[in-house]
Amino acid sequence: MGNSESITGGQTAVLAKDTYMWYRKFMMEYPSGLQTLHEFKALLGLQGLDQKANQHIDQVYNTFDMNKDGFIDFLEFIAAINLVVRGKVEQKLKWYFKLYDADGNGSIDRKELLNIFMAVQALNGQQTLSPEEFTNLVFHKVDVNNDGELSLKEFISGTESDQDLLEIVSKSFDFSSVLKVICNGKQPDTGERLPSKCRRRRVQGRRT
Repeated sequence: MGNSESITGGQTAVLAKDTYMWYRKFMMEYPSGLQTLHEFKALLGLQGLDQKANQHIDQVYNTFDMNKDGFIDFLEFIAAINLVVRGKVEQKLKWYFKLYDADGNGSIDRKELLNIFMAVQALNGQQTLSPEEFTNLVFHKVDVNNDGELSLKEFISGTESDQDLLEIVSKSFDFSSVLKVICNGKQPDTGERLPSKCRRRRVQGRRT
């Protein structure tokens, strides 16, 4: 089973009343209690992507698969939802760092940052900055010792201290759409009520 502390830093933010509803939805979609990579992509409508976008989605899935058994179980699933819904800035930055650190060696080099941003661009469409501009900007602002690599400490402190950079990084990995798909895209035909969090989002959407 997964360990939610690996993503959320020990914070159990998803309300207990919502957790049961998430569990019912998860088990309805995945009776085995496990979600595969193929099912993850199908849930989000992400089939037929190009190679770079596929690499990005694989990396996202792998960061959610915290025990590295090749599946996402419910505890890992709820930890991911918790991060998307209520994760604090530092928690999200730690997760972004894991996505950037493709080889898992604890640091990010220019090639890793460039490749993951190219994958994000292929997935989400045109960004304000090109991958090269984004990479140069991050290293210029964050790589304080100019060694060509970013440590977790450098990445978090440098990004948190620069509001413009924080906004750019956050927008690049905006997963609010993932939550909307989970809430709305796979809604069962059983009359089951959405978790309160999803209901609030639907009401807000109608008012805008």
